[in-house]
Order: sequence, then structure tokens, then C-alpha cells
Amino acid sequence: MLLSIENVYKYFNGEAILKNICATVENNDRIGLVGKNGCGKTTLLKIITGKENFDKTADGRGAVSFSGNVTIGFLEQNSGLENNCTIYEEMKKPFAELSEILAEMKELEQKMPFVKDEELEKMSHRYASLSSYYEAKDGYIIDVKINTVLNGMGFADKGRDRIINTLSGGEKTRLAMAKLLLEEPNLLILDEPTNHLDFQTLMWLEDYLKSYKGAVLVVSHDRYFLDKLCNKIWQIQNKKLTVYKGNYSSYVNQREMNLAREIKEYQAQQKEISKLEDYIARNKVRASTANMAKSRQKQLDKIEVMDKPEVYEKPPKIRLEYDIAPPKEVLTVKGCDVTVGKGEKAVTLIENLDLIIRRGEKVAIVGPNGIGKTSILKTLLNINPHEKGRINWANNVKVAYFEQENTSLDVNNTVMDEVHKRFPRLSDLEVRKVLASVLFTGENVFKPVGVISGGERVKLCFAIMMLQRANVLVLDEPTNHLDLMAKEVFEEALSEYDGTILLVSHDRYLLNKIPGRIIEVDKNAVLSFDGNFDKYIEAKKAVRVQNDEQKKLTEAENIRKSREEQKQKQHRTREQRAQDAKRKLMIKELEKEIEQLENDISVLEAEISDPQTALDYEKINGKCILLDEKKNVLNEKIEQWAELG
Repeated sequence: MLLSIENVYKYFNGEAILKNICATVENNDRIGLVGKNGCGKTTLLKIITGKENFDKTADGRGAVSFSGNVTIGFLEQNSGLENNCTIYEEMKKPFAELSEILAEMKELEQKMPFVKDEELEKMSHRYASLSSYYEAKDGYIIDVKINTVLNGMGFADKGRDRIINTLSGGEKTRLAMAKLLLEEPNLLILDEPTNHLDFQTLMWLEDYLKSYKGAVLVVSHDRYFLDKLCNKIWQIQNKKLTVYKGNYSSYVNQREMNLAREIKEYQAQQKEISKLEDYIARNKVRASTANMAKSRQKQLDKIEVMDKPEVYEKPPKIRLEYDIAPPKEVLTVKGCDVTVGKGEKAVTLIENLDLIIRRGEKVAIVGPNGIGKTSILKTLLNINPHEKGRINWANNVKVAYFEQENTSLDVNNTVMDEVHKRFPRLSDLEVRKVLASVLFTGENVFKPVGVISGGERVKLCFAIMMLQRANVLVLDEPTNHLDLMAKEVFEEALSEYDGTILLVSHDRYLLNKIPGRIIEVDKNAVLSFDGNFDKYIEAKKAVRVQNDEQKKLTEAENIRKSREEQKQKQHRTREQRAQDAKRKLMIKELEKEIEQLENDISVLEAEISDPQTALDYEKINGKCILLDEKKNVLNEKIEQWAELG
């Protein structure tokens, strides 16, 4: 066990924020901490990390205790980063101890050749001890660890010498998390770690944390992340902590079952109390039954009255319905370019988009940030014009569009006026009824749209969509700004809706539950995958495995060709060496012959110059002929020598 929390309370201005918190963290726990905003999640994390004090029971009980030498890593915004350092310098800091050990080892290596006897033995022991520790702590693969984490956290294309001050806020947050992962604390605490991460980085982080050597405690609104990672869920509700075994989906089922059981037990107890109170009231004044009434009173006094179960106030079921069914093919797109900007500033994001959406299909569009997913929706709805290609919506199609930024809402209208403006025939009572379904009640309906929260604006858009009764829903990031419970209600409505849905979202839990087809958009292609998000990931992995296998085959073939070429090269080299040896031998022979010819010519020239020889005409004539022959042969030999050289 790493951590034990016993009877912990927290009060602010005399009001309890947390009550009687009890929990433990084991070595390999993967814990998700959930609860609505303001319930005390961050406060609990600060208590665990010692950044905030806690309160005890009236009799002095209450403790947060750790076993052994527990190290805690807590992710906070830009925590521990020095803006003037490079990325690599910052990532080396968790290994400062190992860097010092390596420096000492190198120093010993330089000194040992110059010492003897006892001092040498002492240095050798020290070196062996340092070397063993360095190896045990994976000191020889520090750069491998750094590159693995940096690449996984989305820094593969960033130079390691990049100054941290030049990074964006999101990049700094990811870098802070990368540094924290390299520190490898026993207890890793992450508060909303999935912000600023794309799908690829999220999946890498999930896999990394699954195999992490230590415990992980994470606060996140990413339910897919909690599903993939966690084996426990801590829920804070009504100031108390409840521990559930299993992942997020398991927690949701257990929570509903527990709530149903608690409600039944509470209602049964209230019924029993009511019966006892009624009996006592009717019989305590009558002498013949007074003793029995007193007995019932004692029985009533012994009952430990249960707190009324807190039921999270979910809005009544959202119902998305339509009046007219469209044709089988709702939308057909052929050869359409998706472009942003106008004139010379126009940029084409996607070329020749082909797309068919059929009646009743629930389709999600996914892809990296900035690829053009929102632009696709706006182009299909003719909000963004297109010059090339054809977009054809079928007859009887009625579209309701949920815009990510909710810019269609008039911030100067009240909530009620915003609905009335769009549906003037509805009575105040009908408008209030719809708004109440998304938790706008009482005076809240008269709030200006400009002052309500992002989550409330989303709910207002849902109310408008309900009234539109559209047979096609085009949704751009609809679950942003919603708490977990509101997301569940909206997902249930989308699941039961039998119209057509075209959806853009980063909410992987939503993508796993709603769509039956995933369309992936990237720079090179638009690909369609049948099934939900999990099926899409499986298909992508299968393609990646196939590509890896093909790559291995290609590499094997390249290696085979390289070896064959090497053999041929080696064969050619042997032949060349033989030819070179033969050429050198011929040159050597020619040089001997040239030397001999030059000597012969020198002798002949000397004899011809002798006055005695000059008197014998026939003799001198013969020597002159021989001299010419020697010179001709010499010239031939020199030419041969030059060619070989």
C-alpha cells in the first residue's frame, strides 16, 4: 500500500467541503477521480500532495499517511519548466543524479591508470559500485527513454534544442507531463491530462500509463480514457468519497444499481418509521396500549435513520424526433473541394471529396486538428461556398446544425426570447416546458444568453434542436462544456434518435457509443471505416501491422539485394585485384625493357661519336640503323607504359 486516507474532513468558513474521506492507494492502482465541478476533487488532490491542510474528527482522528519512501508526482500547468532551457536540457533534469554518477565514473576512469595498490583497489570498488547502480537505474538508456516519451507526447517533429519559451501553452503542458513521466514517481497524480492531446498522443499515453511502474491517480472528463486506463473509480458526491472497482463504464452501472438499492432501502425505512410513529400516536394515550406504544417508541429510537440518497438532478429525457422521413440517400457529394478563405487568400484543405450519407446512418468525421473537419460541415451546409464539385441534399431533408462556438445565439436575448424568436407560435408555457427539460427553470429563463455558462449555452442549443424536429442532425463538438452526467443524457438521446447524424467530435466515448461509421480525414485521403471508434482503431492497427509486415518484407528484399550486390562487388574486386597485379607486373617489365633500351641507345650513340668508328662507313651505317630501331622500340614501350600507368 502506498497511501492511506482515514477520516479526513475539510471545512471552508465553517462549511464542510469533504466529509469523512477514507480510501487507500495500492502499488498498481489506476484510479479515476470523478465528480461534478466544485465537488472537491482538486481539494482532495492538494490534501494528498500536502499543498493543503485537512481537518480531523472531533475526537482527533484523521490522517493521510504514506508507506515507505513514496515519491509523488503532481501535474500542474507548466510545472517545473524553465523557459530559457532547451527541451533536451529540461528532459535531462530528472536524471541529474545519474548524470553526476556518470561524471564521477569518467573521472575515475581517467585517474585509475595513474594510481597503484590500495588507492587503485579503492577506486576500482567505487567504480564498480557506481557502475552497478547506474546500470540498475537504466542510466545507459537515458536518451532512449527521453526520445520515447517526447515522441509519444507529440514532440517527434520538434528539435531537442528548441527553447521552451518558444513553445505554445499547450506544448508546455505536454512537455511538463513528459518530464513528470520521466521522473517516474511512485504515485503519479494527473489533473485533466488529456487536454491539448490528439488521438494518437492520447492512445500512446493510455498504453504508457497502463504499464507504468507505480500507481496513477487521475482527474479527467475523458470517459474513454478512464475506461481504458482505470481499475478503480473514486466518486466524490455529497461531500463523501465512494470507491468503485472497475473502469468508468463499470462505475456507471454500479452507481445506478447502488442508487436504486439505496432509494429502496430508504423508502422501506421511511415506511417502517411512519408505521411506528402512527402506531405510537394512536396508542400512547390509551392505558391498555400505552406499554406497547412505549415499546414501539424504544424500537423507533434505536433506528439509525438513513440520509436521503442524493439523486443527481439530470434533466428529463431529451427526445429528438422528426416528422418526415427523407429518401434513402440523404446526402451525395461528388468531387467537392473544401476551401477556406476567399480570392488569393483561399486555401484548399481537401480536394475531390466524395461522400454518401444514407437515411438513419450515424457517421462521425475524425482527423487531426486543423485538417478541416468543421470546414467540411460548413461546406456541406453551404455556409462556406465551394467552386468545384457537387453537393446534393435529398428532398424532404430538414437539417439541425449544432455549431461548436454557438455563434448563432444572440447574446443580447434572454434564454426565453432566444427560443421565442425562432419559434414565435409557441406559448410561454410550451417554451418553459422545453427549457425545463434542459434545466432552465424559474427566473433562469430570463437570463441574457451572454451571461450564461458554456454548458448552459450547449443545453439551450439542445432545446432548440428538440423543437426543430429535424431528420438530419449535423453536430460539431456537441459535448464540449458538458459535465459527465449531461453527456450521458445527451448520448442517450442520440442513441434513441432514429434519424441521420453527421458528427464531428474528439469525445472518444461518444464516438464509441453513437456512430456506426467513422470517416477519417487526413492530408492525403478521406477513408471510411465501418463500426464505432474501437472498430476504427482496430482497423487502423490492422493496416499498420500489414504495412509493417510489408515494410519488413521490403527491407528483407533490400537486404538480400544489397548482399547480392556486395557479393558481385567482392567478385569484381577480386578480378580487379588480379588485373591490377598483372598490370603492375607488365609495367615493371616494361620499365626494365625501357631502361635496357635507353642503355643500349646510349652505348650506340657513344660508339657512333667515336672518331675511329667514323672512318668505317659500313660499320657506322649499321650502327645508325640499329640506333633508329632501338629508338622506335623505345617509343613503343614508353607508349605502352603510359597506357598501363
